[in-house]
Amino acid sequence: MKVIICGAGQVGFHIAKYLAAENNDVTVIDQSEELVRKISDTLEVKGIIGFGSHPDVLQQAGADEADMLIAVTFADEVNMTACQVAHSLFNVPTKIARIRSQTYLQPEWASLFGREKLPIDVVISPEMEVARAVARRLRAPGAFDMIPFADDKVKILGLRCNEDCPVINTPLRQLHQLFPDLNISILGMIRNDKPVYPKGDDQMLAGDLVYLAVSSDQVDRAMSAFGHEDPEARRIVIFGGGNIALFLAEEINQNFPGVTTRLIEADPERARFVAQKLPKKSVVLRGDVLDPELLEEANVGNAEAVVALTNDDETNILSSLLAKRYGCPRALTLINKSTYTSLVSELGVDVVISPRMTTVSTILHHVRRGRIRAVHSLSEGFGEVLEAEALETAPIVGKAIKDIAMPAGVVFGAILRDDEVVMPRANTVIEANDRIVVFAGSEQIKKVEKMFAVRLEYF
Repeated sequence: MKVIICGAGQVGFHIAKYLAAENNDVTVIDQSEELVRKISDTLEVKGIIGFGSHPDVLQQAGADEADMLIAVTFADEVNMTACQVAHSLFNVPTKIARIRSQTYLQPEWASLFGREKLPIDVVISPEMEVARAVARRLRAPGAFDMIPFADDKVKILGLRCNEDCPVINTPLRQLHQLFPDLNISILGMIRNDKPVYPKGDDQMLAGDLVYLAVSSDQVDRAMSAFGHEDPEARRIVIFGGGNIALFLAEEINQNFPGVTTRLIEADPERARFVAQKLPKKSVVLRGDVLDPELLEEANVGNAEAVVALTNDDETNILSSLLAKRYGCPRALTLINKSTYTSLVSELGVDVVISPRMTTVSTILHHVRRGRIRAVHSLSEGFGEVLEAEALETAPIVGKAIKDIAMPAGVVFGAILRDDEVVMPRANTVIEANDRIVVFAGSEQIKKVEKMFAVRLEYF
C-alpha cells in the first residue's frame, strides 16, 4: 500500500513508523527540513520538504499512485486543503485529516465534510479522542488502560501487578482453575519496560504491567482478582482548561451522575470561557496548578482522582505528584514526550495519557486491511489489539484454535458470537462471522491481517 503522510511531527512520525515496519510504501511531507531529515534517517520512508497542500509537492510524493493520504500537520487548513487537492487532482481513494479546531466540528456544520464539499473520508479530533480515553480510565479505577471492543461487550484492561496482587507467582494456566467462572484471557505483559508474550507456564511478577481481555459484565471481578477494588471516583479535580479538559468535564457532567468536578485554569479569559460552558455545579478556579493554597482551595486532598491536562508535561507531572502528596489516591497525567513515559509510573503517577498514541490508534483503525473493525495500540511499540471479523472463506474458519498456526506474540482474547462473548480455549472452533479480539505483537500485525483475509471467490 502506498501512503502519503503530511506532517512529520510526533503523530506523523509514529504512523510512518508503524506503516514502514509493515513494508508499506510511505512518503512523508513536512515544511521542516530538520523533521524530514530526522524521519528519513530513522525510518525506511521517503521524505519531502514542502507543504502537503501544494499540488506540485503531492505530485512529487506520488499522489497519482497513492492509496491513502493522512494529513496530520499542525494546521487544520493545510490538512483540509491537502485532502481536497489529493481528491480533485490525484483521485486518492482514502483521505484522513486531523482537525483540531472545534469550530469545524460543530453539529450545525456536519455537512461540511463529504465528497461534494470537503472530500475527507475520516476526520479525527485528537482532543475529543483523548477526553474519551480519559473518561474510560475513570470508569475503571485501578486500571491504567481500558479499551472497549465488540460493541462494548469486551474490555481490554491494563493492570499493574502490585506486591499484594493475589495472582502473582501463579502459572497462567492455573487462572482458569482458580477462577472458573471468570472469563479472562491474558494477552501480554510488560516487564522492566520489555514485552513478554507469555505461555501457560509463565507467571506474573510484582511490577508487571498486564493486558487482559474480559467480558464487560465481569470487569469488577477481574479487577478484584488482581487486587484492585478501588471505588469509582466521585470527586475529580482537573488541572488545565484547554479543549481536552473542557471535553472531559462535559463528558463527566453528562455521563457520570453524582460525580462533581473542579477545574483549575491559569489564563483568566480561558477560565471565564470554561466556566460559561460548564454547568454551575462544576467549579472553575483561576490560578497556578502548582500553587499549594489553590490546591487546598480545590480540596485536592479529598478528591478520589486528579487529571492533569495542561499543555506542559512537566507541570502535569509535578501537579500530579503534589496532588498525591496531599492525599489524592489516583493521578491521571497527560504526557506528550515519550521519554517521560517510562519514568513517571515509578514516581507515583498512576495513569499516563498519551495524545499521540490515542491519535495513532484512531488512524490505524482506518489503515488496517482485511476485515479489521477496530484497532488500538498498546504502550510504546508493545503491540496492537484488533477486532477482526472471520468471514466464510477466511483461512482460520472451521479450525480449532490449537490447530491454527499462531505466530508467537499473537493471542485470541475474546470472541463475539451471536451477540454472546466466548472466551477462546484450545478446542474452540472459529465459526464464520465470529468477531475476534486479537492481540498481536508489533512484529506480527501483517500475519494477523492475512489470517482474516478472504479468498477472491468470496466476492
